[in-house]
Amino acid sequence: MIRSKAPLRISFAGGGTDVSPYLEERGGVVLSTTINKYAYATVNQTNTSEISVTSLDYDIVAKYNADREFVYDGELDIVKGAINHFGNGRGMDLFLHSDAPPGSGLGSSSTMVVALLGALAALYREPLSTYELAQVAYKIERMDVGIKGGMQDQYAAAFGGFNFIEFSANAVVVNPLRIPSQSLNELQYNLLLCYTGKTRPSANILDRQIGAATAHADQVIQSLDQSKVIATEMKNHLLRGRLRDFGDLLHVAWEAKKKLDPQISNSQIDDLYEVGRQAGAIGGKVLGAGGGGYLLFYCDFPRKHKVAEALERAGGQVVEFGFELSGVQSWEARA
Repeated sequence: MIRSKAPLRISFAGGGTDVSPYLEERGGVVLSTTINKYAYATVNQTNTSEISVTSLDYDIVAKYNADREFVYDGELDIVKGAINHFGNGRGMDLFLHSDAPPGSGLGSSSTMVVALLGALAALYREPLSTYELAQVAYKIERMDVGIKGGMQDQYAAAFGGFNFIEFSANAVVVNPLRIPSQSLNELQYNLLLCYTGKTRPSANILDRQIGAATAHADQVIQSLDQSKVIATEMKNHLLRGRLRDFGDLLHVAWEAKKKLDPQISNSQIDDLYEVGRQAGAIGGKVLGAGGGGYLLFYCDFPRKHKVAEALERAGGQVVEFGFELSGVQSWEARA
């Protein structure tokens, strides 16, 4: 029996520049880190011709014939894609769950693909390099299954830690950031994660963004260009320990992100964000494609508890988290 876990991520800036066709035409960059929230996969090979999948996140228990070709029909398609990569025909029991619900903005769907691939690769002793694992996860989710989205989540989950990731038509380069421990501790001390209470399907938002980028709509292209500049500046502030400047740019990044699509924000998000700012948050943004999920705030620590209290009173749910510097991990478990 093999278990695997891959960390979820928070993206500070550059989200959207990792989505086609923008990344092929102009290149993308994303600044992100993984956190101590995970997607988990357990795989137990059996001597039967049946594949049983239990997904706690979708509250599904499904059984498939291992000897038949999988059909992508909207039910656990990313699981089918991962199994197809290694070749069907072998019976197994799969148990999947995540620390965050799908549509939360923490990259949970892509992270689950990475975790499952890590477990299956360990089970079948078919090692994948970190880059290969991320590339296969991207192919399964975006090309085979056809789920809209970018490339950052798969690479973040596979590599783990703080990364400045560069995307182009021909390559993805993951640049691990060697941030001084003093800055990491202070950043952790000052960040606040708040769940809005609602998940959101990102496909419609991404469809419109892709359409606008394809049509070279000025506002969308300018916003994506600005996001790249902000991501680079935020990276430099982190490396130099200028955390207040980092927090200020988090707000600038949010203002740029909202220009990508009118549904990235809504009245609930706007109200919660304003509550956080009025209580003392320096900057913040919605994580993921937008429309719901999690808000991330940067606060001077003396104000952090005030921000948390105000958000809770306004209906938000403050969630404790820490940084995770490791990527996907697999291990053998014995019953």
